[in-house]
Amino acid sequence: MNTKSYFFQSFAIVALALVAFIGFKQILPDKIFSETKLDSKNILIDSMLLESVADDSLSLDKDSIAKSEQALNGQKIVFDETEGIEFPAETFENYKGYQYLISFYEKLYQLEKNPQNKVRIAYYGDSMTDGDLIVQDVRTNYQERFGGNGVGFVPITSESAASRGSVKSTYSKNWKTQSYLNVKRPTSPFGVNGHVFFANDRSNSTWVQYEAGLNKYSTSLDNATLFYGRSSKIGKVNFIIGKDTLKKSLSPNSLVNTLKVSSGSLKAFKANFVQADSIPIYGFNFDNGSGVHVDNFSQRGNSGLPISMFNADVMRAFNNSLRYDLIILHYGTNVLNYGTKNYSWYEKGMTKTVNKIKESFPGVSILIVSTADKSTKYDLEMKTDSAVVPLMKAQKHYALETHAGFVNLYTLMGGDGSMIKWVDETPAKANKDYTHFNQRGAKAIGNLLYGQLNKGYEEYKALREKRDAEGTKPKPVRRAKPDSVSVTKDSV
Repeated sequence: MNTKSYFFQSFAIVALALVAFIGFKQILPDKIFSETKLDSKNILIDSMLLESVADDSLSLDKDSIAKSEQALNGQKIVFDETEGIEFPAETFENYKGYQYLISFYEKLYQLEKNPQNKVRIAYYGDSMTDGDLIVQDVRTNYQERFGGNGVGFVPITSESAASRGSVKSTYSKNWKTQSYLNVKRPTSPFGVNGHVFFANDRSNSTWVQYEAGLNKYSTSLDNATLFYGRSSKIGKVNFIIGKDTLKKSLSPNSLVNTLKVSSGSLKAFKANFVQADSIPIYGFNFDNGSGVHVDNFSQRGNSGLPISMFNADVMRAFNNSLRYDLIILHYGTNVLNYGTKNYSWYEKGMTKTVNKIKESFPGVSILIVSTADKSTKYDLEMKTDSAVVPLMKAQKHYALETHAGFVNLYTLMGGDGSMIKWVDETPAKANKDYTHFNQRGAKAIGNLLYGQLNKGYEEYKALREKRDAEGTKPKPVRRAKPDSVSVTKDSV
């Protein structure tokens, strides 16, 4: 029996074990288990990742994958003009896709001309960005250059709340949380951060408290605004600010509703929810209304596939208020350990994810950040995991196919064996799991990411100014395509 057969046999055993557990649970005493009932039809635990592997990998032909890769390698990717601007041709090996970030770069250009404008970035990631790691450094770089104050959108509860320095939050333990990682059909639609929260306030007070962090450009909570969803029942929320209490009503009439805590800046406040248990609560936004703002939507264990479950109408309602210009997808950590180097199934799934983002946030630029290097022990020696490069290439491929920009984090941090160097050097920049960065390393990665994005922006400015000087008339927007590999809108 070959390796692939053993791989899928293992999945079958895990699935049978889960079914058996659910079956026995029905006849065993309830007290053996937690009070929350287990609904097998509503279990995700990023099972979308497992389902994609099981459904698609067996049907894939290694030869066809190799031929596809050969067709891309060495072929020039020639871009068609967008608003009279055309970036130089690229190759698949060095693909960055700045051409597809033009709308984002134009917003930065306008912000640079008018500091009162606003640019917003949503950064979706996994445990690599837990605790605002990497993201806070990207945010600081942008706010240092373009202005802006505040940490952006913050959820009600978070696994990393205690370790996050850019904003401090505490909350009561009786919040009911539903996440797109482990719930397929939420009671109410997920919010823009992939979560929805409910205040179980019938017997105990349900609250959340925020305090400004110590990070540069996040030393205050500016224009604190609550986001909540639709419900047939109204509720109340009491905001405690110092010695004052502001009592306000929740009117959940729309898909997404907002309630401003107060105008201006706060150092801290507490929100007590009253008779609001039926109202979906999403989180608070903190920004000063100008400059660049970067929201961190990290989720441990996420492959990126659950984003495809977003309700596009709800996301558009969020976007009416938040108005995103760039969405970053930074995944890979949780996709490397599935016994395969064939990631065509992941390409397929993430193409759905990117297309859902395009449907949900019309006109937004999209950036794919690849897996970083990861080391595994082979014959008592630590080496780059054999799955890293195949996954990185798959991520690059769906970035090209979906007309997204691309950051090759693997090569950006040094390529083969770089994680070993980051762990072993003094002071270390990565943890002994040879997978995750520490704070020092995360800052270095954040600076590298910003550096590549900013290089593209500087190139855009030069091309834009050349266009304006020559009086070039913008042509209709078209898509890029490699010389011999068709990458058209219809193929995505």
